[in-house]
Amino acid sequence: MNNRLVGQVCRGLTVLLFTAGWLQAQEEPVGLPKAVIDGTGLGWRSLGEADFVMVNGDPDTWTWKEGAVSCKGTPVGVTRSTKQITNFELVAQWRHLKAGGNSGIFVWTSEEALTNLKPGQLPPGGIEVQVLDHGYAEQYEKSSGKKPDWFTTNGDVFPVGKAKMTPFPPVAPGGSRSFPRKNLSKGVGEWNHYYVRAINGEVRLWVNGEEVSGGTNCEPKTGYLCLESEGAPVEFKNLRLRELP
Repeated sequence: MNNRLVGQVCRGLTVLLFTAGWLQAQEEPVGLPKAVIDGTGLGWRSLGEADFVMVNGDPDTWTWKEGAVSCKGTPVGVTRSTKQITNFELVAQWRHLKAGGNSGIFVWTSEEALTNLKPGQLPPGGIEVQVLDHGYAEQYEKSSGKKPDWFTTNGDVFPVGKAKMTPFPPVAPGGSRSFPRKNLSKGVGEWNHYYVRAINGEVRLWVNGEEVSGGTNCEPKTGYLCLESEGAPVEFKNLRLRELP
């Protein structure tokens, strides 16, 4: 191949590479801000102590102060919203205070699932949005000798008890739990941000600004919103709700 031909080939490749890069830049703009749902705007309101009713805890299981709530983790149980909700958006920040901490936000918990619930029990119904510290997986593997392949610590969404849900992929072994498509949760002592959208039997979860998991065809698709006490201290703040038609 002579020098003139080599030059022509090189110039052609340069043009092709430049064009490909330009096209990619047009298809995937760089630097665009992500949409952030912070619970402000029309229809949003703060949730505080007056918006929740103790179901099966001790008087000091949940301690409210200046719009935030601390949970000591015992006994296992829930505090519920004062009324049932159908379609809504929720934002909440949470952090675990102990490695391996376990908690959650229950969506659409039925009246039946909360009736006569004793201390030490969780509602056998509703959709759970998992609030789990990374240390839980480490402790599970150490105690069982098995990999935690049936749960994650980054925002699983799943039906509990009699509740039903068709999970969005990726789906856990067993087929009922929606695994997050990205691992975005921060560790013990750090604040995480959840945005939950529950509309017409569909639940979607955003963790720290990105949608990761959820499901559709939920039954029930109306009910109480619950915060979960499950054995470890956890804090929630900036709880804000917007009810939808």
